[in-house]
Amino acid sequence: MNRHQGMLMIGAALLLGTQALYAQTCNGSITATAPDSRYTDHGNGTVTDNQTGLMWKQCSEGLTTTSTPCDTDSVASYSWQDALTQAQTVNSSGFAGYNDWRLPNRNELASLVERRCYRPAINATLFPATRGSYYWSSSPYADNSGNAWGVHFYHGYVNSSGKGDAFYVRLVRGGQ
Repeated sequence: MNRHQGMLMIGAALLLGTQALYAQTCNGSITATAPDSRYTDHGNGTVTDNQTGLMWKQCSEGLTTTSTPCDTDSVASYSWQDALTQAQTVNSSGFAGYNDWRLPNRNELASLVERRCYRPAINATLFPATRGSYYWSSSPYADNSGNAWGVHFYHGYVNSSGKGDAFYVRLVRGGQ
């Protein structure tokens, strides 16, 4: 390997590892919008939001709850269509005894945003290892059929993006 290739590999490793370099930052003078008390942790990789009645998978798709709260080595990203299909894949295995998991709509996904925090803007205790990045919703974007809505959990904003882009997924059940 030449010097240039070595520098490229180091640069790529630094970019991929930036998620681990940042710690969630929360402003204690702002009242929590998603405090621990709002949720029930079922101890099986699921959490119920007592305010909305929705049950969420604690880990992003591709992460497991085997050895740590969410094993961060296997996080996966998906196109929008693959994100919709991932729910069917999870349902075929009956995660936590349920087979009605789905991609949340944009309002449901946005309900997870913790307004006083960023990097990520979510309750990191109950939803550990959430990427401070974009997560898909099931909501298509009406103004452009090539886009769909999602939530960017770095700051918690709702935005649309191209359906072919690769983003993260967190599944939900109930509601609608």
